[in-house]
Amino acid sequence: MRIHIATDHAGLEFSTQLQEHLRAAGHDVTDHGPIAYDALDDYPAFCIRAAQAVVADQAAGIEAAGIVFGGSGNGEQIAANKVQGIRAALVWNLSTAELAREHNDANVISIGARQHTYDEVTSFIDLFLATPFSGEERHVRRIGQIADFERDGSLLPDPRA
Repeated sequence: MRIHIATDHAGLEFSTQLQEHLRAAGHDVTDHGPIAYDALDDYPAFCIRAAQAVVADQAAGIEAAGIVFGGSGNGEQIAANKVQGIRAALVWNLSTAELAREHNDANVISIGARQHTYDEVTSFIDLFLATPFSGEERHVRRIGQIADFERDGSLLPDPRA
């Protein structure tokens, strides 16, 4: 699988270690930055470029996923989710890693590097990458509704109206 990775200064050490871990597991890893520690760096461009690469690879039929890091992972998830076709999930334990893939077909995982140990991070990512989407109708339907809104702003009718 091709893995696109991005971070900010808070996740740079994890990102570097993780790339080695992922390559050793047979993945093709692309680092979208940063390349050096800068406490004032701006993560949005790094995360958006990684997300754009995931969408481009998937459109080309290449199995791909993204991993974004930050101090909390919140901003990185928000940035990645601005890219049409991305379903980025903030993951903080094994259950959220598994459900992100199984129920939401997430294609990007976001993790707070200041919130977890390296071993926890690798366990979340390994489970995320190994878990298939369930394909259950209710999940497919809900993902389709999100994609519809993303594409043209359409929503199901409001049942309260």
